[in-house]
Amino acid sequence: MSGATMLDRDARPADHAAFLGGSWEQADDGRTMAVIDPADGSTVGTVPYMGATETRRAVEAAHAAFPGWSARSGRDRARIMRRMFDLIIDRQDELALLLTREQGKPLGQARGEVVYGASYLEWYAEEAPRIRGDIMSGAHDDKTITILRQPIGTTAAITPWNFPFVSVTRKLAPALAAGCTQILKPAPTTPLVALALAGIAQEAGLPDGVFNVLTGDDAAIGGALTESRDIRLLSFTGSTAIGKLLYRQCADTVKKLSLELGGHAPFIVFDDADIDAAVEGLIACKLRNMGQVCIAANRIFVHDRVYDRFADQLVVRVDAMTMGPGVDDLDQGPLANRAVFDKVARHVVDAVEGGAHVLAGGGPDARGGLFFRPTVLADVADNALLNCEETFGPVIALSRFSDEDEVIARANDTPFGLAGYFYSRDHGRVMRVAGALECGIIGANIGVVASAAGPFGGIKESGLGREGALSGLEEFLEQKYLCSPRRL
Repeated sequence: MSGATMLDRDARPADHAAFLGGSWEQADDGRTMAVIDPADGSTVGTVPYMGATETRRAVEAAHAAFPGWSARSGRDRARIMRRMFDLIIDRQDELALLLTREQGKPLGQARGEVVYGASYLEWYAEEAPRIRGDIMSGAHDDKTITILRQPIGTTAAITPWNFPFVSVTRKLAPALAAGCTQILKPAPTTPLVALALAGIAQEAGLPDGVFNVLTGDDAAIGGALTESRDIRLLSFTGSTAIGKLLYRQCADTVKKLSLELGGHAPFIVFDDADIDAAVEGLIACKLRNMGQVCIAANRIFVHDRVYDRFADQLVVRVDAMTMGPGVDDLDQGPLANRAVFDKVARHVVDAVEGGAHVLAGGGPDARGGLFFRPTVLADVADNALLNCEETFGPVIALSRFSDEDEVIARANDTPFGLAGYFYSRDHGRVMRVAGALECGIIGANIGVVASAAGPFGGIKESGLGREGALSGLEEFLEQKYLCSPRRL
C-alpha cells in the first residue's frame, strides 16, 4: 500500500505521502509534520505539510474524475465499495493498531470503530443501485413532471481526530454511492488511518481522482476548499466555532453544507428507570474513547429518589476501570492532546470549587502524561463549566432533579442539540420526553445509538444535515425538476 504503510506494534516511525489524483505525493516544498502517539509522546510517523497549491491540484483531479465516476452505474460503483469493505474487514487488526497509535483509544475500541466505519461502505453500496427519481402528473392535463436525482458534484470533507476512521467513511461512502468525488482533509493529529483507507480504495479499483487525501495546513487547505467554485458540497465534523467559520467562508460560492458540530448531551435517569441498565448505559455512552465523543453524555440528571443508589453503583463501576496505553487494550487510554487534558482538569477544579463532591477519580493518573482518571462528581451546580460547556473527557457530572418538566427545561437550556438520553420504564413518558427533548438523536433506555442505518446529526447550533441512512445519501444528491408535455 504505497504511501500508507501499516504498522506493527513496535514499528519505527514511517514516512507517509498524501494521495492526490491517484498518486502518492509529498508537499511541493518538502515540508512534513509529525504524528504523535498520545500514550508516550513518541513519533508514529510523518506526513506532508501541504497548503493551498496542492489543494487546488487535488480539486482539479477530483473535478476531472467526476464525469466518469458519476456516469458509472450504481451497481458498478457498489462493486468497488464492497471490495473496499472486504479489504477493511480483512485488515481490521492492522487498521485498529494504526488508529490506536495515532489517537490513543484502547485497541478493542479502535477495532470496533474500524468495523463500524466499514459498515457505512457496506450499507451505501447496497443503496447505490437504488437511487431513483419520480414521475408524476402535472397540475394540468397536458404536462408530465419528472424529478431526477443526480450527484451534486465534487465534494470536500473535513474530519476530526476523535473518530478518525468512521468520521471519514460516514462522509465518503454516501458520496461514492451517489456518484460524487471527494477531497478529504483529516485532522492533523490523526491522518494515518485515513491515508491507509486511500490505499485500500486504490487497491479496490477506485478510479484515480475520485478520492483524495490532503494533509497539512488547516487554514490554507480549508480556505482553498471553501473558495473553490468546483467544490459543490462541504461536509465538516468538528467544533461549532470552526463550523461557523466554514459556514461564512462558503457563502460566496453558495455551497451546500453538512455540519456535524458540538454537543452537550443530557442524560436523564427517572425514578422508574432500570438502574442497572442506566448505569451501564452511562458507562458506554460517557466513557467510550475517554469521553472524547461528540454524542457523549455531558450533563447527567438523576431523580432524587434514585440518586444515591445510582451514584453508588456508578462509582463501583468507575473505580474498577483499568487504564494504560491504548495498545494494552484496557478500559481507558490517554486523552488525545494537552489542550483536551487541560480543559478536563479545569472543569473538574471549577466544579469542586463550586461545591461538587468527588466520588471517584478527580484528577490525573499517577502514570502522568495525558492519562486522566475517570471521574464522578456529585451535586454539580448548573452554572459549573461542566454543565455549560462540552467537556470532551471522562468526567461524569451528577445533578439532582425532582420533576419531569423541570428536568426537560434544564436539558434544553443550551444552544446545542446533538444527542440526548433518558431512562424510564413508562412507555407514555418515553414518547413524551423523546418529543420534548431538543436533540437530533435520542437514546431511550440505551446508551449506544450510532448506526449506518440511522440519520446522525443535530439541531440548533449542533449542525445542519444528516449523515447515515437515506438522509445521508440525499445530502450528496441534487433534485432536478423536468417539466414536459404529455404529447410531443
